[in-house]
Order: sequence, then C-alpha cells, then structure tokens
Amino acid sequence: MSKRDFYDILGVSKSSSKDEIKKAYRKVAIKYHPDKNPDNKAAEEKFKEAAEAYEVLSNPEKKEKYDRFGHDGLRGGPGGFGGGMNVEDIFSQFGDIFGGGGGSPFDSFFGGSRSSSRNRGSNLRIKLKLSIQEIAEGVEKKIKVKRLVTASGVTFKSCSVCNGTGKISKVVNTMLGQMVSSTSCYNCNGNGKIIDNKPPGVDSTGLHYKEEIIKINIPSGVTEGMQLSMSGKGNESPAGGASGDLLILIQEVEDSVFNRDGNNIIYDLYLNFVDAVLGVDMEVPTLTGKVRIKISAGTQSGKILRLRGKGIKDINNSIAGDQLIHVNVWTPKKISIEEEEILSKLKQSNNFQPKPGKTDKGFFDRIKDFIN
Repeated sequence: MSKRDFYDILGVSKSSSKDEIKKAYRKVAIKYHPDKNPDNKAAEEKFKEAAEAYEVLSNPEKKEKYDRFGHDGLRGGPGGFGGGMNVEDIFSQFGDIFGGGGGSPFDSFFGGSRSSSRNRGSNLRIKLKLSIQEIAEGVEKKIKVKRLVTASGVTFKSCSVCNGTGKISKVVNTMLGQMVSSTSCYNCNGNGKIIDNKPPGVDSTGLHYKEEIIKINIPSGVTEGMQLSMSGKGNESPAGGASGDLLILIQEVEDSVFNRDGNNIIYDLYLNFVDAVLGVDMEVPTLTGKVRIKISAGTQSGKILRLRGKGIKDINNSIAGDQLIHVNVWTPKKISIEEEEILSKLKQSNNFQPKPGKTDKGFFDRIKDFIN
C-alpha cells in the first residue's frame, strides 16, 4: 500500500514556510491526539502519519530529498518513524509543539498534564455511576483503585547495553550515504533502566498491585459517556518514569423522579381532574428542594410549565438549564356510584364537551416546540 503525500496529510504546499508547516502539523496532531481519541486505532494511525510527515517536512535536508525523489528518497533512512512508530516517541521528539514539555493539550478537569516520558506507566480505566443530584451539584467521590506501584526495596540501575538511553543505534550504508537507525533496547525494553535489587514476590518489572483510595472531584454538568482523567493516578512506570492516568467514564443512574434532556430537567406532574378545572397552588420537587407553583384554572393535559434555572449547570459556562413540568391530568379507573352520578350531570354541560382540533403531538415534540 503506497503512502499518502506528506503535503496532503498536513494540508500544506511545497512553498509553505517552516512555521506554517509546524502550525499545520499541530492542528492535525491535536485532532487525532490519543487523549482526545482513546482506544481509536484509526485516529492513532493518523496521529503517527502526521508526525512522520512533519518529521520529514520540518527538516530541510529530508524535505529536499522528498521533494526530489518522493518516498523513494527516504528509504533505508530516518525519513519518518515508519511502521514501528511509538506514540510516546512522538511526544518525546515533538513535545515542544504541544506545550508544557510534551504535555497533552487535553489537560483534564483536574489540572493534570501528560508526561512525554518513554517510561510512562499504563493508564487505568474505571466506570463511575452518578445520580442526577450528584451531576447537578458536582460531587467528591472516594473510590478504591488497584494500581501497579513500585514495590518497596526495589532499586534500578542504568542499562549497560544502551547506556540508559533506551535505544540502540546503528549506522546503515545506503545509496544516499550513511544513515542512523534506532531501535528499542532489547535488554531494558526501551526503559533505559533495569532492576538492580528485586525483593521476593515482586515481578520482573519491580511492580506489584496495591489498593489505594483516591479522591475524585467531579464537576457539575457531566454527561453520560463523558471521560475525565486524573494525571498520574494510573499504573506507575516499571523504571521510575511518570505514572499513567486514571480515566473515569461517567455513567448516569436512572432517576425515579426526574428525566434529563441536556441541561434541562423534566418532571411529570399528575393532576386530578378537579384541580385541572378549578386551578390550584401546589408544591413540586426540584433538584434543590420543593417549590410552590400555581396551576391555572382550565389547565390542559400535556401543558408544559417552566421553572427557569432549576436544571443542571452547563459544564463549560455554568449556565443552568430549566426544569420543564409536564402536566398530566389523571383519570381514575374506578369511581363510586355517587361520583358517577355527579359526572353524568356534568357531562350534560356544554363546558365539558371536547373541542375539535389538531391531533395532539407527542411529548418530546411539544417540549421541542416549547423550547423553540
């Protein structure tokens, strides 16, 4: 399968300046960044592809060879990372482009940042169930997490094969001259360090599982399926590098009273026939406690009332949604003989005859019309 044109990948032309190429690469890399596209292999490949294109086009000598000979001019040399490319190598080599010494541009709500170290520990993923009240107010949770940490007594020393670099370089003679290629060190698996002292019961990496209680501050307004991250709370590195992240997947627990529609809260109010006809003052629940509302005389089933600002605060701007009250006129299934006689007399009144009109819309269609 032939490679795509490097200029097309970054969306630049041969005449683009070095700064324009750098800016274009940053834009593409952020779009397909692993933190923004977790467990997405297609995005990861595009991320690597963009890095390979930038690695060539940002280097004047490699760019000249590529402009003259295309991909053939880069064969056998370091004209990009190639198929064995490692994402962490990209952070290490181009970390300054993302800012913060290789940090991720997608810092979490917790203020963390990603380490670019090749020795970075793996991420942990958990699911966190939240009630609608917890989502509305924000909440602090304490959870147990079993993570890999360096065992007590473990010490490391620099790898003698790669001299602590984690890479083994070799010179390759090509038609374009001598070129240097690098591979991960076989002795330390690219960590640059090996275990010097390993206590009994500890694995070959020097890590073991330890259960910890971690405090998580969840901001108000999170939604089902949203993923938050806590930097450095994942598994520790097997060679003293930076720890991975703790990724938290939000799950909403179904509520028995309220439904959620974006930042709006929906409440079904069941009203008896008499109160709907005569009108009534009554209390209804909200996320922050009960409030008193007025039901006007002659209220129809399906009417929607609005309590402004009684919904959920938006996670981005803290502007709260509304509570929408859906009025349902309740019809009793069984009535007494006396009640039946009263209703039969009322039935004769012209006021109790239904008025012809359009077919009633569905509930969510009415809400949509109401909001618009």
